[in-house]
Amino acid sequence: MKKFSLVLSVAALLFIGLTAEQKEITTLAIGADMPGKDLELTRTDENKTTLADFKKEMGTLVIFSCNTCPFVIGSDNFEGWEKSYNDIQTVAKLNKVGSVLVNSNTAKRDKGDNLADMKKRAEDKGYLMDYVLDKRSRLADEFGAKTTPHVFLFDADDKLVYEGQINDAYKPNNKKVKEYLKDALNALGAGKKIKDSKTDAVGCGIKRK
Repeated sequence: MKKFSLVLSVAALLFIGLTAEQKEITTLAIGADMPGKDLELTRTDENKTTLADFKKEMGTLVIFSCNTCPFVIGSDNFEGWEKSYNDIQTVAKLNKVGSVLVNSNTAKRDKGDNLADMKKRAEDKGYLMDYVLDKRSRLADEFGAKTTPHVFLFDADDKLVYEGQINDAYKPNNKKVKEYLKDALNALGAGKKIKDSKTDAVGCGIKRK
């Protein structure tokens, strides 16, 4: 009965997060060029930046995130992917990949996802990745990002090589977690083909206006 309850809880969160509007969004295809490289983003220190500032020798990792989604911050049924962010940053750095967290929750700026909230969360949780605000969800629209979190990994030529989820740890009673993103980062860094280049984006729908 407990396992069934967990499955229902995850399914309910997915249903709430992925609205009809979100489902109509067209996400970047593998091999696509990185869009929105020059769009202005705002750091938690209020300085302006762009995606181009985060690129390293082997590529760029972009994770759409927020302060309010249970898939990010955790719930009674799932600890949340936020706890993996610093490990992901470490793996990215080892593979010479730059990384950034992007908050595109425009409709929740007065409900926990404004710049002050972002700064506090980044400090409280000790984020190693920069955390930036995407005004009016423009970057999310360019990427076709659907959820928090939603992962996009680009190579040194700014071509999309992995898109989807961080791992499948959200599945109830999952005995062996598939580390899709870390595997993709390690493959990219080693110049190898990424085995699973696309997985389903799982999380709460990005709150656009």
